[in-house]
Amino acid sequence: MSMSQKTRGILHDLTYAAVCLALCIVLPFLTGQIPQIGSMLCPMHIPVLLAGFLCGPVWAGAVGLVAPLLRHAMFAMPPFPMAFAMSAELLAYGVLTGVFYRLLPKKKSNIYLSLVLAMLLGRVVWGAAMVVIMSANGGAFTWAAFLAGGFTSALPGIVLHIVLIPILVMALENAKIIRR
Repeated sequence: MSMSQKTRGILHDLTYAAVCLALCIVLPFLTGQIPQIGSMLCPMHIPVLLAGFLCGPVWAGAVGLVAPLLRHAMFAMPPFPMAFAMSAELLAYGVLTGVFYRLLPKKKSNIYLSLVLAMLLGRVVWGAAMVVIMSANGGAFTWAAFLAGGFTSALPGIVLHIVLIPILVMALENAKIIRR
């Protein structure tokens, strides 16, 4: 008896999500020896953004939600309570990348548009999460802290993601690994 097309699609998405989650755990080790570089390159963001293109908003959102919390539980990185803000941010990245990629017409320029929109809105979600976390701890999260943490210090990672992710997505599309 052959597997239904729907079951095959779910298994593919689950497999891609699992690979992306594993990459979220492993990639930070590449930059972990120098924490400043790791925080600038945002290595956990790459597999989550890629998951949005590979396996859609639901699975990518799950990867984004779980990855920082799992990595915190395993290695105490990202530190508490920042793991929660990062979890919210990566959840947004995965969901939004998947939604935009599926809704926009299938043009190369829309890969970039999906990515940039998801990254911008994900950083807004991160900022909102930081406001909640800081308020709960009796502090304040300022506009300057939002700009510094969300954009200025992350600029190398933002550039890396905008260059790397579309190249990977186009290669995966050409290889017929990403289903349109």
